[in-house]
Order: sequence, then C-alpha cells, then structure tokens
Amino acid sequence: MSLPKAELHLHIEGTLEPELAFELAARNGVELPYADTDTLRKAYRFEDLQSFLNLYYELMAVLRTERDFEDLANAYLARAAAQGVRHAEIFFDPQAHIARGVEMGTVVEGLWQALARSEAVHGVSTQLIMCFLRDESAQSALETLEAAKPYLDRIVGVGLDSAEVGHPPVKFREVYEVAAELGLRRVAHAGEEGPPEYIVEALDVLGVERIDHGLRCMESPELVARLVRDRVPLTLCPLSNVRLRTVDVLADHPLPAMLEAGLLCTVNSDDPAYFGGYAGDNFDAVRSALGLGEERLRELARNSFLASFLEHDEELRARYLAEVEAYEF
Repeated sequence: MSLPKAELHLHIEGTLEPELAFELAARNGVELPYADTDTLRKAYRFEDLQSFLNLYYELMAVLRTERDFEDLANAYLARAAAQGVRHAEIFFDPQAHIARGVEMGTVVEGLWQALARSEAVHGVSTQLIMCFLRDESAQSALETLEAAKPYLDRIVGVGLDSAEVGHPPVKFREVYEVAAELGLRRVAHAGEEGPPEYIVEALDVLGVERIDHGLRCMESPELVARLVRDRVPLTLCPLSNVRLRTVDVLADHPLPAMLEAGLLCTVNSDDPAYFGGYAGDNFDAVRSALGLGEERLRELARNSFLASFLEHDEELRARYLAEVEAYEF
C-alpha cells in the first residue's frame, strides 16, 4: 500500500535479505552455514523471539565495513520508498557490532552515507535511533552511549530492544538519565512479551516519549486511559507479532480495539526481512485481516507522522500530513 506513512519501528539489521547476506558474505570472506539463499530463507521461519534473535545475531557477521552498512540502509530505503514510506526513524544495535570488533564509527558513518542522501535519492527523510540491548548489562549500555558521543550530530535518540522478559526498563535508568541530559529523544520496547508494568516503568523511570510495541497495555484499563490521555504513541508491528507468536493469527490482533479505545497507534515492520513484510505489506495485511476501512488506514498513516520526531521541521510534517489527506485509495 503506497499510502504515505512514516516508519517508526524498524531495526536496520532486520532488513538483511538473504540475497544481500550472501553478497556481503562473499565480499568479506564470511562462511555462512547455509547452502544457498533458499536454504537461508527457510531458516527465517523461526518459532519465537529467542530463535529469531539467534539467527539475527548470527547473520550480522556479514556486516563488516562502512560500505556494508551503507548497502544495507540503501536496500531498505529503496524498498520502503516503494511502499509509501516518506519518513523513517531507523534503529540500529551498536553493541551487537562492537562485540564483533566493528567500531561505532564504522556503523554510524556507513549508515549515514545512505541516510544523508536518502531524501535526494529515495524521497525519504530519515533519523537515526541508537538502541541498547536489554539482555546486556547496564554498564555496557553506558559504555555504548559514551562511544556514541562523537556521532551525536547523526543520532536523534536512544531506544531499548532485544529480549524483554527478565530485563525491566528500570535496569537502564542511569543510561536514560544521561541520554536525557545529552538532549536525546527516548523510546523503548515494552509490553510485547513483557507485562503492562514494563510500559509504566518505561514511562515513569526512563521518561520515554514513545512505546515500541506496547500491545499488552490492553490488559490494564488504567494504563490505556493514561496512554490515551497523554497521547503516548505506540509503534505496533502486526506481522512481527504473528511471527513471534505474540498473537496467534493476525485476525486476533488487538489493533482495532486499540484504535477504538483512542490509542495513538502506528503500524510498522520491525524486522521486515525476517517477519514477512515491509511497511506497506503490514498496512495491506491489517486491512485484509482486520477489515480496516480507508479512514482507519488514513488515521494510522496520520498518526505515524504525528508521532514522529519532526519537531525540528513542522513544515515538513505538515506536508506529509497533507499527502495523507490527499491520498486516493
């Protein structure tokens, strides 16, 4: 669906398609434990979050140089633009690369080579959000933020991702306080596998401005009321929720009920190479499986721009919103 939209929940490492993985492996002399792209694509049919993360980190081995990260970002931006994405706020996981001996500068500068030209080449404005791995230590997160300081002119905010259960937001209180002092925007994954209390903690302890996922908020009427009152955006990822068994089938997804409750929901792709669809594919899927009409789809697109970190360019935000209103289904 080419409805103009912003993508606010997108892990750039999760856009690594099998074909590019093999291309980069060949370029860098990395031996992948898969015979060919078809075999690798079959491996993308994992059963839960941990089996996905195991494959996700395994394939990162092919990302070594600035050129690799530039190629990865360019491939995503081309696909996203073809599906109506006009603005993308892109997550990246520096700890996963630093642990492999790839420096912060290699990652950021490589991504920036693509992002700096994105508006001219793809018609997509971009921002970069650095995520901390919640299954790593709080000290590691602090060290990662310190390593990022020379590149903060390229990074708009920080996020929190990876395995949620057993790693509550409070674990990262200190690094989020430092990020706030540095003027960085703050988001966090919460309420995907973790309970509604993790969403409350992300808001109250980390001071986040957006909740990534957040669908388990529906278990707490008090939390829903708060999110509605404070207009806290939720970056939902429907196809991801099905692939990771957060919901059994897309027809059971709580998105319609969330919209009906007045929540500021957006639809995003998360890790599209692994979860079976990019932003437009997710819009197509919810329209089909959940029976969302044109006005609900327009609302989701409108929400995506309202929830984006475009305060520095309200004129651009207004232009995107006008494109949403003018779109003909």
